[in-house]
Amino acid sequence: MEVINTIGRRKCSVARVYMTAGTGKIVVNNRDYKEYFPTGPLQYIVNQPFQVADAEGKWDVKANLDGGGITGQAQALRMAIARALCENNIEDRPALKKEGFLMRDPRMVERKKPGQPKARKRFQFSKR
Repeated sequence: MEVINTIGRRKCSVARVYMTAGTGKIVVNNRDYKEYFPTGPLQYIVNQPFQVADAEGKWDVKANLDGGGITGQAQALRMAIARALCENNIEDRPALKKEGFLMRDPRMVERKKPGQPKARKRFQFSKR
């Protein structure tokens, strides 16, 4: 039985995925993904690559997620699953690439600057 090992990243989140042929069971940090991602939109994000590649219920996924917040982790997991599906079947690549699942999203939080309360916000100007 072949194990496909890939990695996905988004913001500060890192997803390490081990995918094997199976029945569609997704385990994230030793918990079911529906328990780990309680909201519907996050569960949908995780399942998107399987829907696009027509592979729902064909793969078992074991994922280790680290860093960032819950949304970044879901998107990192989506990227890792999409990469694993490409590694298994190269014909799925154009469809996954068209949806943007194979491109790392480079957007990060802008750093706070000194003399300002946040990255872009300024303290209120006082004329007198």
